[in-house]
Amino acid sequence: MTHSPDPATVVIYSGGMDSFTVLHRALREGLDVHALSFDYGQRHRRELEVAERVCRALGVPHQVVDITAIHGLIDNSALTDASRAMPEGDYAEDNLTATVVPNRNMVLLSLAIAKAVNIGAGRVDYGAHGGDHVLYPDCRPAFVEAMNDVAGIANFAPVTIHAPYLRSSKAEILAEGLAMGLNYADTWTCYRGEDLACGRCGSCRERLAAFAALGAVDPLGYQQRSDPAAEAERPDTDAGES
Repeated sequence: MTHSPDPATVVIYSGGMDSFTVLHRALREGLDVHALSFDYGQRHRRELEVAERVCRALGVPHQVVDITAIHGLIDNSALTDASRAMPEGDYAEDNLTATVVPNRNMVLLSLAIAKAVNIGAGRVDYGAHGGDHVLYPDCRPAFVEAMNDVAGIANFAPVTIHAPYLRSSKAEILAEGLAMGLNYADTWTCYRGEDLACGRCGSCRERLAAFAALGAVDPLGYQQRSDPAAEAERPDTDAGES
């Protein structure tokens, strides 16, 4: 086992807005940050490329763990099965349940805890937030609190699960990140791994709504920004354009 000379944390870093903000928050705490990403066969694995680029620019140690061997155990989701239609519309249980990946956060947190123990880090950070509670059971406070209890007793060295935005909205997370001067062009949110974000999936719509709520412009490129939140934050165009 190796030990970090400074207080350390393992940040579960997907490349999305929330974990991007968590990563920078941990850096501002002065912690020795180790970023950990996972390839589990997600359709939007472009997020991993974004995560790698950000960590390289920051000089943050970054490990991408290939857990695609378990893909057959967690493929009953639109996020991991490319043959399934990706649902569109706002986050709601009745239309986005298909995007739940079975037991995903328990798996990722377990591996992150193992890395934390291995390097002598006392904490694991991840970006569960209040907007996910309606849909994802493994982002709810009860789950995080239970995992924190387990992380405290599962090894000789206790690890704390730190989810700083557990009760925050997407807009609140974004507001904190913008106050830190973060550039959200360096993130990927869309459930589709295409050249441009689709602007239609629940993840895109939630992101666009957060920018609109703050009166800010999302710097990410989109195929379309057709929902009201997106239109509210669209830059002015020439009068002759439709």
